[in-house]
Amino acid sequence: MTKQELIVQDGVILDMLPDAHYRVQLEQGDVISAYPSGKIKQRYIKILIGDKVKVEISPYDPQTGRIVYRYKK
Repeated sequence: MTKQELIVQDGVILDMLPDAHYRVQLEQGDVISAYPSGKIKQRYIKILIGDKVKVEISPYDPQTGRIVYRYKK
């Protein structure tokens, strides 16, 4: 899959789930499950409830996404 096929949206962290997964509410109001990307894990970036994040979503599985960026407050 290429980066052109991914859907990129902003959202807010609602809940922390086990195994480094998060529940994210997108700008349109949809709630999805998302996991942090490898670069976020590698750089030990903390993601907390209420943080605004950028999520990449596959068109094949619109209920799961990957957190690629945490916006600064």
